[in-house]
Amino acid sequence: MATARDLKDVLKESLAKSGVLSEIRARIRAEVFNVLQDETEPPPPISNENVFINELIREYLIYNGYLFTESVLLAESGHPQFRLERELLKEKLRVKPDEETDQLPLLYSLVSHFSKENKPSTSADALTTEKS
Repeated sequence: MATARDLKDVLKESLAKSGVLSEIRARIRAEVFNVLQDETEPPPPISNENVFINELIREYLIYNGYLFTESVLLAESGHPQFRLERELLKEKLRVKPDEETDQLPLLYSLVSHFSKENKPSTSADALTTEKS
């Protein structure tokens, strides 16, 4: 016969596997933050660089379904509620259009670009790099 502890463990494991548990935790964090946030205090000033960085992160969060995390990012950073145009981000970051990566967040393109750029060109180069 299953004990209450066994039932609790199975329930927790099931919620974790389905992603509901992390969603609930994120929702609780967002709600606690909203309650604790002093609404009489204006959000901190945000630089243009931070707006672009936050927007890259925001696009990544939305793409991966981290919507509660996105809401906390917006609240904590003072980032504007409106979305920046993707074309503006691509232009500012000098990202070239690519059919393969156009459906992904720009952060993926940037990581991919710099990962390729920093890779040794041959296996012999890789061995020399590893030995140094």
